[in-house]
Amino acid sequence: MKKYKIQKSPFIVPTTDGKLIEEHFGVASISSELSIAHMVAPAKWNEPFQTPNFDEYTYIIKGKKQFNIEGEIVTLSAGESIKIIKGTRVQYSNPFDKECEYLAICLPAFSMDLVNREE
Repeated sequence: MKKYKIQKSPFIVPTTDGKLIEEHFGVASISSELSIAHMVAPAKWNEPFQTPNFDEYTYIIKGKKQFNIEGEIVTLSAGESIKIIKGTRVQYSNPFDKECEYLAICLPAFSMDLVNREE
């Protein structure tokens, strides 16, 4: 038995908002311990508020991303990262004119059952 796993075919999460989500490890790959996803958010993108039951770490590769964290607006640029603690109400967006590329790591793994998105 190998003591490692190379991910060559990440799960592409279906979206309707133009955002690319490539889950390298997570629920789609039969692991609920944590999830690692490569994402590209198009310019002017946003999603509803959520109060996840997981910690989320975000590392910005290219562009900028905006976070509304319980009413406080935080903007990160390439090379910066953030940890948002589970149980925190947050909205993710890219209100800027260029796409944003980033990595998201969730502990435990992201799942629709744990994200608690508002309608």
